[in-house]
Amino acid sequence: MVTKVSQTFPLLPLLLIGAVIFILVSQIDTVRTLLTRARGEPADIKVDTQAIIGPLPRVWRNLAQGGETGGLNLAPLLSQLTPLHPEYIRIDHLYDFYVTVNRDDTGNLTFDWTKLDQLLASLTALGSKPFISLSYMPAVLSDDIVGPPANWSDWASVVRSTMEHISGRAGLNLTDVYYEVWNEPDLFGQWKTYGDKNYLTLYSYAAAGARQAQNVQAFKFGGPAITAFYPGWAKALFNFVLTNQIRLDFFSWHRYHRDLDQYLEDVGDLNLILEDYPNLAITLEKIITESGHDSDIDPGYDSLYSAAHTLALTRTLTGLIDKLFTFEIQDGQDPNGQAFWGRWGLFTHDSFGSTPKPRFFALSLLEQLSSDRLSLAGEGTWVKGLAAQQGESTQVLLVNYDPRGQHSENVPVTFTSLSSSSFTLSESFLLGRQRQLSLATSAAELRHSLFMPANSAALLTLTPTSP
Repeated sequence: MVTKVSQTFPLLPLLLIGAVIFILVSQIDTVRTLLTRARGEPADIKVDTQAIIGPLPRVWRNLAQGGETGGLNLAPLLSQLTPLHPEYIRIDHLYDFYVTVNRDDTGNLTFDWTKLDQLLASLTALGSKPFISLSYMPAVLSDDIVGPPANWSDWASVVRSTMEHISGRAGLNLTDVYYEVWNEPDLFGQWKTYGDKNYLTLYSYAAAGARQAQNVQAFKFGGPAITAFYPGWAKALFNFVLTNQIRLDFFSWHRYHRDLDQYLEDVGDLNLILEDYPNLAITLEKIITESGHDSDIDPGYDSLYSAAHTLALTRTLTGLIDKLFTFEIQDGQDPNGQAFWGRWGLFTHDSFGSTPKPRFFALSLLEQLSSDRLSLAGEGTWVKGLAAQQGESTQVLLVNYDPRGQHSENVPVTFTSLSSSSFTLSESFLLGRQRQLSLATSAAELRHSLFMPANSAALLTLTPTSP
């Protein structure tokens, strides 16, 4: 005869175990994603040398400058910037660095455009157009340059006069200028989309000034240039402009982040919001007007880290947004007198010779890509790429970006749909090794392996040497 012994178990441990199991099951997709990221997927790049998928969007051809040393002097940098072919250069601090606004004896607003005109002349010589950040509040309008004006109609008048000077046929007569209302309003002035310091009021009076501008060339108008993508700001601005029939040509925001998925999340969230605004979504441009891996000064800006981030970010956002601005053009001066101090610039301060830094060379590498984009498949967790057709040659730009700076990889690269049997393959690493190889194949494809250290980039060019 067997005697049954009843056992009791403490209730709390059982509840804890059950809770853990429930959390793991309910978050299985998140757990799987995190594990995949931890392991990562290696790349297996395949380029169809005959599959042109359209023109290569050059989202990277946009540069921004911040508030360094009282303003930007582009003239000494023209020869160095020319190979980057920047289409737009963003000018911040318009009314505290470049334009002096005063009143005459009768109380009318007056403007001294001298410094701005000098800067815009350099942009024109470079073949670039201005992307104007309408910031900050002129001192004659307010005792707080990041606050509201004493009289809102004066703010509208300032914007109108600015646009008539820059875009006006009787002024500088510049076409296709972008005007962005303010810079980082959630930071500079702590503006919100409600209350006494309402960005929507700031925007509406600026838009009124734009509407009043006479005899001007075509331009674009938008904002809000917030410090990061905030859905609440997007919804509030979209509702406001549609309700009040106010112009909004583009939505802009800033993003500094090491994780490229954050940029994808921003764009995905914006697209999801725009589903509720179909009429706006048809024409609205999506523009990141400042970007980098860190909003604070960081040693990575003086190394290949920032170059790899810039290249990987460009690849990630190609085809998803209209413009990506790299911040910034030139370093300010280090208080401790160092040439390299983790500032964001493509160049050191001019007191150190305006020396190009790695991100400059990353943008130069992108400029080597031709205009016909080719199909490229097989990207992995770390290795991303763009491919283009240049005459008879095939170009492949690859970047191995690892935020932790640890992952290296042997990357298989397969060229398919080949019509020749022998080739020259050039490997050009960013600020690194350059070499040429002679390769042959008896098939219509050719396979090559490329070792890529962490945060490295290379441009491969395959050129046939036989029919």
